[in-house]
Formats: sequence, structure tokens, C-alpha cells
Amino acid sequence: MNYSNLSKIRPKLRTQGNITGNFGRPKAKAGSTLNDLGMTSKESIKCVTQNEYLTRLYSAFDNATDDKLKKFIYTEIRKIHVQRGTW
Repeated sequence: MNYSNLSKIRPKLRTQGNITGNFGRPKAKAGSTLNDLGMTSKESIKCVTQNEYLTRLYSAFDNATDDKLKKFIYTEIRKIHVQRGTW
């Protein structure tokens, strides 16, 4: 049986500075900082129903002033109606 050295490989440390050096920031291990995304310390979470979400979207569309925001809200409303078969 051959001896493997793979278990001794460590992840490289990357610096968070610019090209000339690491100014005031500690070294960080390579990897995603998004590992804990979506985790919460709450014991119970109330999810919004699709009808309530649709009502909120209609309200937001009426109050929106930005064209990009209106376009996004419109596409979300359209997705729900297409999913339900009412569009």
C-alpha cells in the first residue's frame, strides 16, 4: 500500500489587501463567506403565503417610483400569475 500525503495539504491563505500588501486586514482562509447564509437563531419563522406576497407586490408596484423596481415587481407578479394559469 502506498503512503498518501493528501491529508496533510492545507488550504492557502489569501490576503484581503491590494497588490502591494495587506493593510490592516488579517489573512483569511480560502472559501466562501456565504456558508451561513439563510441561517437564523429564531425558534419559529412565519413564511409569507403566495397570496400575501402578491398583495404586497401590488402595493409596492403602486408606490414605486423607480422604473427598474417597477419592472422587477411586474415580472414577479407575472411569474405568479403564469404559475397559477391566470395570466
